[in-house]
Amino acid sequence: MVDTVYLTAEGIKKLEAELEQLKGPARAELSKRLKAAIEQGDLSENADYSKAKEDQGFLEGRIQEIEAMLKNFVIIDEQQRNHDFVEIGATVTIQEGDDDPETYYLVGPAEADPVNGKISFESPIGSALLNHSIGETVIVSTPGGELNFKILEIK
Repeated sequence: MVDTVYLTAEGIKKLEAELEQLKGPARAELSKRLKAAIEQGDLSENADYSKAKEDQGFLEGRIQEIEAMLKNFVIIDEQQRNHDFVEIGATVTIQEGDDDPETYYLVGPAEADPVNGKISFESPIGSALLNHSIGETVIVSTPGGELNFKILEIK
């Protein structure tokens, strides 16, 4: 059974585009590589063939993974959000002590990209922020110890 996947509209479009690329150009390229490797003859000691078969396994696995996500998603609808507390799809500005405020967009794990401000609602910070409101301080347990974040803004 596949778990529910939380995706934004942007995330759905990215997955659909990746799936189209994998099923089209990527499969075609891999097919050419396999054909060329097979034409070399003895497959038992053919590194090109072994690598192409390995790549094929990864490609087909990713296709199955994306297809499963696109069958079991719940869309994160920013328009239907309640801005009184943090929930999936919220953009939250937090501050730890005197550090500069940081802003994060809470998304599903499939779209998490911390470098670009998108954190999973299942991450330590994301899960700690859920259901809290502006002005509250939340304690986040991380591998490096406990952190205290004050919620400054929820959009």
